[in-house]
Amino acid sequence: MSNPTAWSSGRLRFFKRPFHEYRLTDRVAMSQMPLFVTTILTAVLVWAFFPETMGNPLFVTFLISQLAIMALCYVIPWERLPYTSFLAIPLLDFVSIAAGREGGQESLAGISLLAVFPVIWLCASGYYARAALWLSFLGPLAIIWVPLLLKGNQNPQDFARSLLLPVMMLGIGVSVSVLTLSMMRQQKELEDKDEQLRANLRTSKRQESLLNTILDTVHLGVLAVDADGHDVLMNRKQRANHELARPKNIADPNESQLLVYGADRKTLIPVQERPVRRAVLGETFTDYLVWLGEGNDQRALVTTARAMRDSDGKFTGSVIVFSDVTDLVNALTAKDDFVSSVSHEFRTPLTSILGYVEILLADEPHEAQREMLEIIRRNSERLLTLVSDLLSSRNGQLIVTPHAVDVADLIRSSVSSAMPRAAAAGVELHADTPERLEAHVDSARISQVLDNLVSNAIKYSPDGGQVVVSLAREDGHVACRVTDTGMGMTPEDASEVFAKFFRTSSVRRTAIPGVGLGLPISKAIVEAHGGTIDVESTLGKGTTFTFRVPV
Repeated sequence: MSNPTAWSSGRLRFFKRPFHEYRLTDRVAMSQMPLFVTTILTAVLVWAFFPETMGNPLFVTFLISQLAIMALCYVIPWERLPYTSFLAIPLLDFVSIAAGREGGQESLAGISLLAVFPVIWLCASGYYARAALWLSFLGPLAIIWVPLLLKGNQNPQDFARSLLLPVMMLGIGVSVSVLTLSMMRQQKELEDKDEQLRANLRTSKRQESLLNTILDTVHLGVLAVDADGHDVLMNRKQRANHELARPKNIADPNESQLLVYGADRKTLIPVQERPVRRAVLGETFTDYLVWLGEGNDQRALVTTARAMRDSDGKFTGSVIVFSDVTDLVNALTAKDDFVSSVSHEFRTPLTSILGYVEILLADEPHEAQREMLEIIRRNSERLLTLVSDLLSSRNGQLIVTPHAVDVADLIRSSVSSAMPRAAAAGVELHADTPERLEAHVDSARISQVLDNLVSNAIKYSPDGGQVVVSLAREDGHVACRVTDTGMGMTPEDASEVFAKFFRTSSVRRTAIPGVGLGLPISKAIVEAHGGTIDVESTLGKGTTFTFRVPV
């Protein structure tokens, strides 16, 4: 009989129940049962073929003692005693077998082999391993030697001849003990691993619960799919998005049946171009706009997908995030409509101003008057161009017509026009240009960029300071820099300064007017020329805008 650890495997079953599930008394009795059954069979064999042995007092003692030992297995309350108390039973078996050997050895020469049962029990228990091995040798030895010693007049050869059985039992005991200890060690390792797995499972469930709680808290739809396109994870918001895209007459639609529309809100997006399908194909994308649902319930969602890969780089699935931007899209639409309306309202008075300026210029005014009228015409034309650009920014269109232009002259003209405003603001404005530097550009558009940059430099130098407009030729490009010593910007604001309608945090706290379109339009003009524009700024120290266009 082994210890509780060895019994806990659940593999050994008696009467369709795992051995360890029986109470201790039953387990003790079951451990004794093999010897008891063998004893009964031995008694039947002796009664049938050697009836005279049944009259031997020692053999009868053996039979009665086995009955008594079996009864003790059931009578003694083992659960109340120290756990290893049951090991007294195999020790009593040695005594009982000794009596049976003396009473029946002439009829049954192999009756001594019954000692194997208590030897196995002791060594398989897992307790007191060394003592069990000693007893597996000394017990069988005592069964043989004690009677020899009691009889007397025995020579050494008699004792030597009887050593085979104890040695054989010792070998069996060693084998059983080694196997038992090995099984117990493996059992312990399995139990430790099982406990670790249970702990990992508990941790995994806690993490899963935390993840689900977090995902259900955020206002973003999150969907994870495997490499075959099956849903692995979907948070509450995404379930609502899915329900929005579901046709009313289909309970469980597939991807091709979902109501997923393009930017016009009317055309269904082909299945292969839909966010989930693109993600399943392994694509990675950002800010892909779709409309879900139909009618007044339609919602605009910006989608982003990232592929998941294992340690070998094999695609295992994707995570797709859906962000509801309906309110933002509606606001941008309203803004564009407003810009379009205001731009159209500006066109009429500007056209009238330009018309009357042309009439005045046709009357050949004095030189001073002509210069002022030219300034009025030039700035009115630029204002009309700005109105057109407002409309272009709404439509995403910007047209440039490059031709050979002296960019140095454009800079001097822009600086000259801005001088009155600079003087009024207490700003020292001057140009640092070569005598002449030609480039193939659209003069009106580049002048617009210069006016925007110079105007901003003056505007955002509220405490005076200095604005320098410089020009140079660099690596086949014309490089123009507008540097001021004004308010400056934080790195965060500088990174957003070319976004439409963006105004820095420091400017928003002041009364400086502006709508945030000058720099985005300037950037679009420079890029339409195949050039670049960038900014360097330090909060409180000033800003430098640099644009470069090919010669």
